[in-house]
Amino acid sequence: MERSRPSGGRVAMIRNKWALFGCGLIVGGLFIWAGILKIIDPLGFAQSIKNYRFFPHEMGFFVAIILPWVEVLSGAFLILGVFRRSSALLISLLLVGFIGLVAMAVLRGINTACGCFGSLSRKADLKLILLDTFLLLLTLNVFLAKHRPN
Repeated sequence: MERSRPSGGRVAMIRNKWALFGCGLIVGGLFIWAGILKIIDPLGFAQSIKNYRFFPHEMGFFVAIILPWVEVLSGAFLILGVFRRSSALLISLLLVGFIGLVAMAVLRGINTACGCFGSLSRKADLKLILLDTFLLLLTLNVFLAKHRPN
């Protein structure tokens, strides 16, 4: 039996509009919370970025100022349904970047807190990569959804 694809070529695993709204609410809420905690302590977040030993010193401060606001706005837009697909795409790209950064730190043997939730951050490890991958799957479902989950 052959399955047909929805029009537009997009296929989401979750099709229920309320489940999709829940996915957006979970991911958007986490991004808002994480962003606010970073906005409250930009120097602490800048230090977390520095601990990864990936970005040049000056760029770390720039990222520490800009990234939290991107997280808060994209999370809020995802929840409110404003630019929902664009917000889901942006959050997906951020999650891919976070997964890559944490994976590089783990492979390089860097023992650091992730910096995800300010002072409440956990260790950057395989569990964090799995959590971010789960969040990525939720977000991709919102991005690929055929209808608007409102």
